[in-house]
Amino acid sequence: MNNFLRKWEEFNLAYQGKETSVFQGRSFLKEIDYTPSEFEYLVDFGLHLKALKKQGIPHHYLEGKNIALLFEKTSTRTRSAFTTSAVDLGAHPEFLGSNDIQLNKKESVEDTAKVLGSMFDGIEFRGFKQQTVEDLAKYSGVPVWNGLTDEWHPTQMIADFMTVKETFGKLKGITLSFVGDGRNNMANSFLVAGSMLGVNIHIVAPKELFPADDVVKLAQGYADKSGSKIVITDDLDKGVRGTNVIYTDVWVSMGEEDQWAERIKLLKPYQVNMDLMKKAKMPDDQLIFMHCLPAFHDVSTEYAEDIKAKYGLTEMEVTDEVFRSKYARQFEEAENRQHSIKAIMAATLGNLFIPKA
Repeated sequence: MNNFLRKWEEFNLAYQGKETSVFQGRSFLKEIDYTPSEFEYLVDFGLHLKALKKQGIPHHYLEGKNIALLFEKTSTRTRSAFTTSAVDLGAHPEFLGSNDIQLNKKESVEDTAKVLGSMFDGIEFRGFKQQTVEDLAKYSGVPVWNGLTDEWHPTQMIADFMTVKETFGKLKGITLSFVGDGRNNMANSFLVAGSMLGVNIHIVAPKELFPADDVVKLAQGYADKSGSKIVITDDLDKGVRGTNVIYTDVWVSMGEEDQWAERIKLLKPYQVNMDLMKKAKMPDDQLIFMHCLPAFHDVSTEYAEDIKAKYGLTEMEVTDEVFRSKYARQFEEAENRQHSIKAIMAATLGNLFIPKA
């Protein structure tokens, strides 16, 4: 049996006879919108759809659907993933950038949502305020998917845990250490999503950037049920020892550009370099590096050149050595954005049923 058929059989055995209409019409605004089992289903479904794509097998679950893509924040992976996923599923995607619509300028979120909901079957939003995506879902009457807000990044989580499962063959019991800004949307999402899935989550950050208490409390509630272990520490040795995944993100998110000097001072000791990778003390086949991208690992961009000129840094959250090393999985992770988005859209808009074998 080839690898594709094996994966197909594994997926069907896991979900045979289960009608997935439980997802129908639902939005995905933050991780807790779904149960842990539903969340894991999306991870597995994403891997299943990836296998279909690799074999060239059509999967037009959304034939005739129209998808609105709202972008307040720019993106390479999120826009590309939603666009190509919609096309692969047989739907038509329409990109609406910040200069294309009147959202929060001349028209309220409520009014915009009602208009778009009358014309489109689903809406993606990538922007700043979590309340915006919540209101789009409240008033549009169609599924809304959070492509990123300042608080949460749920669609990224599906791709990230797909990558982890592809690498290690499982999720439960794996340890992931997020190194950097422990208060940002990625840290929040890892705490909650990882705890839901039984993944041990370590947040390794300076104390000034520890996650908010309410997020930790929420994650701990899931961890108590899944067996996940949460560690929040400013100690690098404690934070990465025994980990399987060392994950980092940019030190400054969109809209926070005035905080570079402060963040560099706080986070330079938390740069992911080879010395830090070695602190994991894990065999090479049990350790990977991940990053949601874009990454400032060299000075090949205008932005990085500007940071170099102002602060003298040629590498920031990750060194080029690690970024190009045998541990790196960030480009597999980026590819999985497409398949994860496809799973989310197909599950919430398509009438799916996994037949019994």
